[in-house]
Amino acid sequence: MFVITTEKLINLSFVYNTNMDSEKDILKENIKKFLNSAWIVYQTKDYTSAAILYFKAMFAIFDIDILIKLGRTPKDHSERFRILGKNFPNSYAVLDKLYPIYRGSYTLITTKQECDEVKQNVEIIVKEQRIL
Repeated sequence: MFVITTEKLINLSFVYNTNMDSEKDILKENIKKFLNSAWIVYQTKDYTSAAILYFKAMFAIFDIDILIKLGRTPKDHSERFRILGKNFPNSYAVLDKLYPIYRGSYTLITTKQECDEVKQNVEIIVKEQRIL
């Protein structure tokens, strides 16, 4: 493919990269807020709410990976699962293993043990990816 660099192409590329950087910054800020809120709620022994917040942090972390690789974020959980399964098998495996806890949080009470499992996995992912 032959591409002629034009002012329009340069500006489009700049806007695309700027928007992606901005979205990435927003996701990182959300991760910090989710983790801080999860910690606060965890201290009150509300493990269901804490687990939900830890999941939100995990989703945002995975969305950064997807944004970097594909230039966009998923529109919902189903799309996130499909993208992770195809492009990030290790992340998919973690999410697939833990997702029943998230789904259960809508109708069940999350136990401390379940919350701790989610929390520990999120902490590992944050450390491995140097998110914060």
